[in-house]
Amino acid sequence: MELFMEVGKAMSFRGASAAIGVPIATLSRRISRLEKHIGLRLFNRTTRKVELTEAGQAYFERCKRIVEDARLAHEQLGEMLARPNGVLRASLPVDLAVDFLAPLISQFARDYPEIRFELDLTPRRVDLASDPVDVAIRMGPQPDSNLIARQIASLPCGLYASPRYLERNGVPAHPDELAVHECLRMSAASNGGAWALRRGDAVATMAVSGRFSLNSVGMIRRLAGLGMGIARLPSLLVAADLANGTLQRVLPEWTASAVPAYALTQTRLLPAKTQRFIDFLQEHAQRAVDDGEWPPR
Repeated sequence: MELFMEVGKAMSFRGASAAIGVPIATLSRRISRLEKHIGLRLFNRTTRKVELTEAGQAYFERCKRIVEDARLAHEQLGEMLARPNGVLRASLPVDLAVDFLAPLISQFARDYPEIRFELDLTPRRVDLASDPVDVAIRMGPQPDSNLIARQIASLPCGLYASPRYLERNGVPAHPDELAVHECLRMSAASNGGAWALRRGDAVATMAVSGRFSLNSVGMIRRLAGLGMGIARLPSLLVAADLANGTLQRVLPEWTASAVPAYALTQTRLLPAKTQRFIDFLQEHAQRAVDDGEWPPR
């Protein structure tokens, strides 16, 4: 199968032979044996060129993942005896990365000095199947997909607003009163128009609205500090704002649903550098949240 992939990539037995150092006669014999076993011709061969048949093209697409997983399996076994190295490519939400993950990534980099980092903090959702990304960190419930999601932390949330906003619009005494307030909402959330709050065994789910709907936790936090409304935010991310008085807690006896943070990968079979990174975040991120350690270290 791996030899078939090499010929398919090169579209030439001669090119594949030069690339992997296997004689042309051996390649041709092995591919013919594979075709006989499958019962279909995979290549159309002429004296001038080699082309994939329709069956060969379908087989090529299916084989790519299998061959890559096998390669990673052998690599992972070898790396069990060595320190992880290479380039770790990660896609991170900018707000969580700057305010929460940066100290953890710094510690991980100190622990694994042979790993280099390419971090993508753009707001776009990367396609792990086509983009050169090893792992994507995402906040909030994730849509059903073929991706593998590992939870690295659950971030407690509360409601926050600036003193100026509350002086101007009044302080809500019950979740029911949120219906008449400006609420800053996450546009990407499937339930962005409803907030669930809990006090002991009591649960209140309130429809909320407002002029601002956006996909940046940092921007929501900033607008809340500027007096534009009430925001539902992870508590750890507003510690500095509470300390300097920019924000204050609203309905402090009620807690909002925690926001999960996930590490997403395309497969469970990961290179050591990626597996160690996810394991590190799973071990240290939730511990920092549970211990109230801010910033995490």
